[in-house]
Amino acid sequence: MAMKIRLARGGSKKRPHYSIVATDSRMPRDGRFLEKLGTYNPLLAKDDERRVIMDTDRVQHWLDQGAQPTDRVSRFLENAGLREKPARNNPKKAEPGKKAQDRAQQKADKAAAAAEAANAPAEETASEE
Repeated sequence: MAMKIRLARGGSKKRPHYSIVATDSRMPRDGRFLEKLGTYNPLLAKDDERRVIMDTDRVQHWLDQGAQPTDRVSRFLENAGLREKPARNNPKKAEPGKKAQDRAQQKADKAAAAAEAANAPAEETASEE
């Protein structure tokens, strides 16, 4: 059975509240789970200690059983000191998208053409003298 430690959404519309649960990966996000391990309230301030509450002993138990945390939960575990922080390297993240690159190229081409047009009459007047 493929186990996951993930978030299950609760709360009303536009007021999310999440439970950190251990579940079979084939179950729906808010469906059946094996154990509730904690809570996450994204509406609280980032420095509030009640934002993420976990039972670290039970989380460690499920990690030892082979449960894989999702990306968000693994960040919570890193902050709690239960998991080492992997090296994250995404050099393409800061690059603009393809359309933005095309627009920048067109703008550079227009600027080069305008500079060339501005330099051409000055060269003609200099050669006439």
